[in-house]
Order: sequence, then C-alpha cells, then structure tokens
Amino acid sequence: MRKVLLICLALSFVFALSAMAFDDMGKSTTVNGWVVDDKCGVKGANAESEACTKKCLAAGAKMVIVTDGDQKILAVENQDALKGHEGHHVAVTGHMGKDSIHVESAKML
Repeated sequence: MRKVLLICLALSFVFALSAMAFDDMGKSTTVNGWVVDDKCGVKGANAESEACTKKCLAAGAKMVIVTDGDQKILAVENQDALKGHEGHHVAVTGHMGKDSIHVESAKML
C-alpha cells in the first residue's frame, strides 16, 4: 500500500512540475521595437536606418526585432509576417521563444 501511495505522490509531483513549466505556452505577448536586419542589429534600431535595413534584407540578411526597453534582439521565426515593416518602429504580437518570436500581427507605432 505504501508503494502505491509513493508512486501516486511521485506522479503528482512530476505532473505539477510539467504544468508549471508549460504555464505560459499558448499566450501571446506584445513587444515594441524596431524591425531591422540581423547584420546591423541594435545599431540599426532607429528611424534613420530604414534604407540600410532594406538593403541588407535584400542581400539575404534575416529580419530581427530590437526591443525598446532592453535592446534585446529577437529572431523572427516567420519572416513573411513583417513584410512591409522593414526599418519601422512597431508593436509586434506573437508567441515568444527564448530568443525568438513567432509573429501573429504587427502594428506601426
């Protein structure tokens, strides 16, 4: 009987840890920042760098978002979602990864 009780207790502990780990999954987050290329990064996070950003993206660079507050660089998982916002200051809503974002929508600021 004790073995069954210990097994049930261990399983409930594992499930509780799993629930805490996946608590934020499925929630959207909104981030304000600049859409720039991964080559320039933080240096390109301003209104004067729009032409440079477009040039680098046309040469094969990837889009990233440089956040306003902490200047963190977030890789954009779905590049097509930000077409037309190259070099712009935007509010991006999407699902966050550790250092990336899957964009659901973007709005100019």
